[in-house]
Amino acid sequence: MNVAVRSRLPRLAMPGVAAIGVKELRGRMRGRRAFISVTVYVLIVAGFTWMVGRILEDSARQQFAFDPTYQSASIGRGIFAALMFLQTLMIAILAPASTAGTISGERERQTLDLLAVTPISSVAIVVGKLLSALTWVFVLITASIPVAALVFVYGGVAPDDLVRGYLMLFVTAIAFGALGVFFSALLRRSGAATGLTFVGVLIATVGLTFVWVFFRATEANNLDANTLARNRPAEALLYLNPFVAQADVACGAEGGTGSWCSIIAEVTGNTLFNQGGFAPAPAVPIGKGGVIVNGGGAVVVDDVAGGFGLQRDRYWPRSALTLVLLSIAFTAAAVQLVTPTRRWRPARPSFLRRSRPGGAA
Repeated sequence: MNVAVRSRLPRLAMPGVAAIGVKELRGRMRGRRAFISVTVYVLIVAGFTWMVGRILEDSARQQFAFDPTYQSASIGRGIFAALMFLQTLMIAILAPASTAGTISGERERQTLDLLAVTPISSVAIVVGKLLSALTWVFVLITASIPVAALVFVYGGVAPDDLVRGYLMLFVTAIAFGALGVFFSALLRRSGAATGLTFVGVLIATVGLTFVWVFFRATEANNLDANTLARNRPAEALLYLNPFVAQADVACGAEGGTGSWCSIIAEVTGNTLFNQGGFAPAPAVPIGKGGVIVNGGGAVVVDDVAGGFGLQRDRYWPRSALTLVLLSIAFTAAAVQLVTPTRRWRPARPSFLRRSRPGGAA
């Protein structure tokens, strides 16, 4: 590749992405199917939200000892958590299904070679198809925002909590969509690519979670309480599970205390109490709160939450960063698989290179 061709690639990248994206979006948005799909998605989300709200309201009416304001906030937090988990499940299905046939479908139609000989680069082909497929998923996510905003009627959820939840939804869509593009570029059949993509999603969500639970249960049976607190499984095993990240977002809405916070405390080891005393791990101030030291232990006091709580936003940003880095890696691998020539190959060490006759290396 000469210098002139190399200088043209950056200029052709963005127009190429736009050309591929516009072509794919026109194919997806034509006809009634796209608008019917958005309507059905919003109706499912709205119906689920209404049912969860009714269940929580009926449960709150039976608790006469609690303050009505607290009950309303508890209902809002319950609806918010249920809505985020439902959409995470739907995105984990829709995003890979939308991207798993992007490259393999071109191979089946025997049009990938035609795209390869055009001035559009392989980066533009892969990124354009990924973005066009994810744009459709992003439309579905964005369409549910007015339904999710209904939690503000009950209270208990701040706007920044909603932003965190939807940020994880977008990151989940990008990561699982990039996984689908990778398998679509790796395999020649869309059926096989879709199947392996969903296997990868199941491993990331269910498989690694089961491994974490297995190690945790094994340690709980073989170690005492003090040793168990120091030798719990690494929380990085769960970074690929967006449901655990959404539990951390729900914990932030709970103010650092509650059922979701107990799950995050179990995962991270940042528990508030341990065997009747305070957790031995040093606490870090959050928000406008401070640290209270008692008997060598420490707990975090969050002025916003109005009580004792865990450190907020400790888990989900790491999970989001891991998913973003993996999506970049899968996209780069898909570009290498689509490129017909000039694929990157690791250079052999100098001591492994054989000398040619005449002394040339």
